Amino acid sequence: MVTPPAAFRILLVDDEPVIRELVQAMLEGDGVEVRCVDTGARALAEARAYRPDLVLLDVVMPGLDGLAVLRLLKADPGLVGTDVHMLTARSKPADHAAAERAGADGYIEKPFKGRSLQELVAALRARPRR
Repeated sequence: MVTPPAAFRILLVDDEPVIRELVQAMLEGDGVEVRCVDTGARALAEARAYRPDLVLLDVVMPGLDGLAVLRLLKADPGLVGTDVHMLTARSKPADHAAAERAGADGYIEKPFKGRSLQELVAALRARPRR
């Protein structure tokens, strides 16, 4: 019996319901699972339990902001190898630099093109799994 490959797991962290619904609808299916949370605290708990391959993380959220979440995710030994890409409306060079310093693997500005997210997922899925 052949075991099907494990799904590519994405954790989407955004406080805007319409963004969560749009991205989930755009990416989920054909071996891709998307779980969504709306706060930084929930993101940390879900990432530790779900072990995503990719986290798409907004910067501006109530409570724990995306950069703080990013630092905590990157410091967690159980999440080594998890890609974290910022998905945010912040577009200044200083915002990009802050995310890079905090350990972001990529930066996608809102409004984004669905094709760019799909291409990111396809590229990450093509890499050897951790």
